[in-house]
Amino acid sequence: MSVGMERGSSKHSPRVDDNMSQDVSGLVQGPGAGGSRVEEFRQPEPAGEDQPEPKTLTAGASRGGNPQGMSMDEVEARSRLGKFITMTALPGDRDALLANARENQAPADVIASLETLPDGTHYQTVSEVWAALGGKNETTRW
Repeated sequence: MSVGMERGSSKHSPRVDDNMSQDVSGLVQGPGAGGSRVEEFRQPEPAGEDQPEPKTLTAGASRGGNPQGMSMDEVEARSRLGKFITMTALPGDRDALLANARENQAPADVIASLETLPDGTHYQTVSEVWAALGGKNETTRW
C-alpha cells in the first residue's frame, strides 16, 4: 500500500507548507486579504510614552508664530477680511471695496465694517484697509 502525499511538495512537510503559504498570502491575495504582512510597514507607529502626539499646526504657527505686534486673532481677522477683498479692488476706495466684497459674498459684518471707511480715501493693500478699520498690523523688525 503506497502512501500518497497530501501536498505536491517533496521538500517540506505539510505543516511547513501551510506556514509558508500564510507568509505569502498577502503578496498573492493583495491588500484585501487581511492580516497581510505587506501592509504592516505602512501603519505608523504610535508615539512612545516620552514622545508627544503629532499635532496639526496652523499656517502661522508653522512659520514661527505670529507676526510681531499682532495676536493670532488679529492675524485671522485680517486674513478673513482679505478673503472678501481681492486684488482686483486694490487700489480702491470705499465704494470699490464694498462692491468687491459684495461680489465675493462677504458676510454682513464685513460689509458693515467697510461702510464705516471714509469716502474718497484710496487703499493700496488689505493691510491698509485693516488699519483704517482699527486693526493692528505687524510692526517692522529692524
